Amino acid sequence: MPALRNPVAPLPAPVAPVVLERCELCEAFAMASSSVRAPLVAGEEIFRQGERASFVYRVLKGAVISYRLLNDGRRQVTEFHVAGDFLGLEAGLEYRTTAEALGGTMIATVRRSDLAGLAAADSGLARALWQMSVRAFQRSEDHAMILARQGATERVVAFLLDYADRLGTREIVDLPMTRQDMADHLGLTIHTVSRTLSQIQAAGLIEARSSRHVRLIRRDLLERIRA
Repeated sequence: MPALRNPVAPLPAPVAPVVLERCELCEAFAMASSSVRAPLVAGEEIFRQGERASFVYRVLKGAVISYRLLNDGRRQVTEFHVAGDFLGLEAGLEYRTTAEALGGTMIATVRRSDLAGLAAADSGLARALWQMSVRAFQRSEDHAMILARQGATERVVAFLLDYADRLGTREIVDLPMTRQDMADHLGLTIHTVSRTLSQIQAAGLIEARSSRHVRLIRRDLLERIRA
């Protein structure tokens, strides 16, 4: 599917989660005249690995998957982005991953050059960009640690809890990704992910009402497994 290029629709009033502290990046998106919002369907490409990184994006609604294609043809899912997340903030000139929508997704986009110009005149925005880069690096480190030191059960449990935390929910988790997406993110096979979810459900820790809808029944025990 062709990558999403520079849309032309004007950006309406932002639709985003309530944020209690100042969000310099949110303000930058509101200020930039090139900001737009576009509806995306499942599988629609936002940007592609190796393309010039000309735009930065913010997820307003829905979710986005980022992945990298390895030399041997395998796919490594690097991140799932939820409403409020930013993506496309690259250190180099090219996107290091491919990003696709995971359903009915709304995004805002701003030219990277415009964002750089705003950051040059706003120390708060420059600091926010640096902090976001540090957080992304920390998440990458944490994920690498999970893959290196945890078994299948710990990986799946950690994923469910982390995704629930990012959505701000304690119990009900709606998963926009497929089990294959989860497997490619956790370094497991789809069979192992499905079997592990079934085992956790049989133990009474979760209720998988469908492949995309999970209820965390015993979060206290799940937290112990993650620890």
